[in-house]
Amino acid sequence: MSLLGGIRPPIAVLSVLLLVLAGITALSLGRVTNERVPKAVLTSQQHFAEDGAIALRASIDESVTDLTRTAGLFNAGDPVSADSVLDKIGNVYQKWLGTAVVEIKSGKLLAARGENVPLTAIDRGKLGDENGLTPRLVRLQNGETRLLALAVLNWPGESQKLLVASSGLKVPGVSLGNSRAIAVIDQQGQVLSQDGIPELEQAKTPAKRKEITNSGKQLKALAATAADKADEHPLKAKEPGSGGFPGVSGSLVGERYLDDRAIAGYATLAGAQAGESTAATGLGLRVVAMVGVTEDTTVVSKPVFGLLAAGALLAIGGLTVAVLIGTVQRPLIRLFLESRRLTRGDLTRQVTSPRYGEGARIGAALELLRRQLIGETAEPPARRRTRLSARTLLVVCGVLLLAWCAPLMLLFNRAGDSVSVPKQIVRDQRERTDTLNDRVRRGLNEGHADLASVAALLGEQSEPAEMTKVLQRTMSEHPRYDSLYVLDAGGSVLARTGTEPHSPAGKGPSTKEPIRLLGDQGKEPVVVGTAEISDRKGAAVVGEFRIEFLNSLVTRPGLGVVRVVDAKARVIAGNSGFLAFQDLPNNRLTSLVERVNKQSAEAKGAKNAKGSKEDDLDPRAIRYSDGGTVQIAAAAPFDGGGAAKSLGWTVVSWQPASGLAIPEYNLQNRTVLAGLLGVTAATACLGWLYIIVVRPLRALVGQAEALADGDRRTVLYPRHHDEVGAVVRSFELIRQQLPGQQRKRDGKTSLAGRN
Repeated sequence: MSLLGGIRPPIAVLSVLLLVLAGITALSLGRVTNERVPKAVLTSQQHFAEDGAIALRASIDESVTDLTRTAGLFNAGDPVSADSVLDKIGNVYQKWLGTAVVEIKSGKLLAARGENVPLTAIDRGKLGDENGLTPRLVRLQNGETRLLALAVLNWPGESQKLLVASSGLKVPGVSLGNSRAIAVIDQQGQVLSQDGIPELEQAKTPAKRKEITNSGKQLKALAATAADKADEHPLKAKEPGSGGFPGVSGSLVGERYLDDRAIAGYATLAGAQAGESTAATGLGLRVVAMVGVTEDTTVVSKPVFGLLAAGALLAIGGLTVAVLIGTVQRPLIRLFLESRRLTRGDLTRQVTSPRYGEGARIGAALELLRRQLIGETAEPPARRRTRLSARTLLVVCGVLLLAWCAPLMLLFNRAGDSVSVPKQIVRDQRERTDTLNDRVRRGLNEGHADLASVAALLGEQSEPAEMTKVLQRTMSEHPRYDSLYVLDAGGSVLARTGTEPHSPAGKGPSTKEPIRLLGDQGKEPVVVGTAEISDRKGAAVVGEFRIEFLNSLVTRPGLGVVRVVDAKARVIAGNSGFLAFQDLPNNRLTSLVERVNKQSAEAKGAKNAKGSKEDDLDPRAIRYSDGGTVQIAAAAPFDGGGAAKSLGWTVVSWQPASGLAIPEYNLQNRTVLAGLLGVTAATACLGWLYIIVVRPLRALVGQAEALADGDRRTVLYPRHHDEVGAVVRSFELIRQQLPGQQRKRDGKTSLAGRN
């Protein structure tokens, strides 16, 4: 017999699989999972830290690039004084705490603006090295840390000068809410800067002082742990199949303080692509975000259900296996033994046939052939066919197993509209959406600042060729633009680079709105930034932003679908496929956008403009039911300043709660998985049994009846080396023993005629 063929292996495998599935069901559905902090909350903190790391990395790289590009633009023109350099930089950029120009050879300070720049930390003798101009961290005497960005001013005939800009390490644009703290740490876990924990002097009561002290201790402890974990390799630090953030990130659970459990997410500064190195990634910084979460003591699963489900499977599985053994396996083995007896010449006893199905028909044919072998001419009495075939029995067994699987997949442990979504998840959806909103607004503001910087250096004496060279250099350094060009007062293009301009022909540049949306009828939104050239009356530098650039700003895992919509709630950009200027998918989201914009307009200038004092009542985040699926959504308008504020855009995000690792959904998923495993096991084993046994058995019925009716010419070949194949071989041996002369039978006496 074949090892994998025959009637026994499929039934044995089905028995083993059902036993294993019963054990899995009892362990998974009967396990008490009291997750005091759901995994979804931990994952959300990890994403929050990743957002902070991305924002900090982009800010540092943008600062270094802006300083280097500005120095390059100055170097391309005529020499100017150090004071003029700093004045023009200060008019365009307000992000540096202090700037200075130093003569490299003598070390003389030529000009300075803002706070004192720690120039003593710069070794002027190593500026010519390969890494001489890389940004560096400097620790001040008051304990604060400054980031120094360096660039060289080099004009022919003059000594080289060093342009230095200092900035803090505060994570830009991250919305912390009311109870979150975020910190930037180094490779040793030392906190370089932090935000969200008030100064101890601000505490008005002993309880508040204790809370601030405990928060600081928790943050330092989690920072030390995060520093160790962040040293792992990015591929080893992540679970297989997880993606999104190219660096090392994770979550931590700290100790209890007051009534909350401290949890944190951490992330290293990583490039936009895996393995990419930038000026910021070489600093070895990490971001840690900590929040206090109230632990949930609710028990979702019950052991009784798992035990009952496993017991029901054992009962149904035992009945199924008994049916298969009693109605399919034993009759087939009986036919095999009877056919072997006839081939050995034992013709005295009547053939013992099964009572129904294919076995009964094959047994009747065997009995007729036995009589023909001993020379009897009398025909056996006609037998009525039964509908209880082997195929029907397999269907019955499948229905039995499906009776256990279907309720698990469709009925039991369903997380309906009343599922409890942790409040921290809703808060994080709101705060992360606010962070993305700030990220988009800052990206557009930075783009307009670059245009203003270019416009400040394009004087009246600039020729079109020189303008084009400056535009090309700017576009190569900043991939956010799709097209850069200079328009005069009459709307003529003086110089350009990139794609064809979309500005209306014959119309001069509009400087009333520094950033505007150009038209709303095209297939792709056109976002245009304009910066006036002061020395050319009516002329301006115009930059058209790439929509892919905006899409990349809002592409973050863990937020679901993200859309950037205009003042009319029409889609401008998003993290997934969309149609330009289409409406939001449902009225709940449109109403949410309208409500947050109205609230922003009413609360403008108020202290609580960023949200309600009662955090849970903040209308910027909602939980609603859509077609039986619980959704969480949040929206954040362009509340901050800058050139992009005039757009009136809003960032909105939504996602189904079923995609989050919430205990109710985890239990539902495990229940559905148990049902799917049962369906898979039943389909595989019963399908195996049908292909290997039932189909050849049904084909044998026709061959056996034809042979009994007198067909002596058709040779019978077995399909498989199993019980059915052995019966086929026996029929072939019997055919060879029968008289060679064919006997014709009429339709009343032939087995084929009684079909």
